[in-house]
Amino acid sequence: MSLWLTRIIPDQRSREARRDGTNAVDLHHRLMALFPDHVTTTAARQDLGVLFRTEATADSGHQILLQSSVQPDLTRLPSGYGHGTTKSLAPLLTAMRPGLAVRYRIAANPIRKPGHTTRELYNLSPVVPLRGAAADDWWTRQAGTAGLQLTALRSEPLDAARGTRRSDQHRIKHDRVLFEGTARITDPVLLRTRLTAGIGKGKAYGCGLLSLAPHRDDQ
Repeated sequence: MSLWLTRIIPDQRSREARRDGTNAVDLHHRLMALFPDHVTTTAARQDLGVLFRTEATADSGHQILLQSSVQPDLTRLPSGYGHGTTKSLAPLLTAMRPGLAVRYRIAANPIRKPGHTTRELYNLSPVVPLRGAAADDWWTRQAGTAGLQLTALRSEPLDAARGTRRSDQHRIKHDRVLFEGTARITDPVLLRTRLTAGIGKGKAYGCGLLSLAPHRDDQ
């Protein structure tokens, strides 16, 4: 299994970089353009294993994390857009074993879909975003089915991923929550699969990228 992690630091003097920072659909298209032109299927994102997350950092201010099963071509970024680096995640995948302690971070779209009767009774939308303890419970369940046993959990709401799809002008909105903390690996095979596929909804628009790093109990 090949997996790559690319870190892009956008230059805020670039109009294209600033626009992508506020529009999850535009950023999706920008990142997909870093891959071979011959990948044109409707499932191109899944075929390439593309997941991404935007986040603030103490040193650079803003960064884009892009994970993919094919190494991206950063020369395809527009002139002046910013700079980036790519590394293989092979060492992380190889190191995974039952009982290994890890740090994790994921910006996910925790939701529930009430049944028709419940929606009518409480006047609910077909998709209900989760917050607080309900969101934490959602992530705990997702982590368990991904081969992780959580040992610490912190969460905070993020701005929603928003944009307008080019194909049909449909406006998308995915509420996001940042989950981070520590865990122990229970099933490395399952974890590698979920790490590659992403977790939850909104994976095309900046949700579902699970980041892991080894963790010592004394850290």
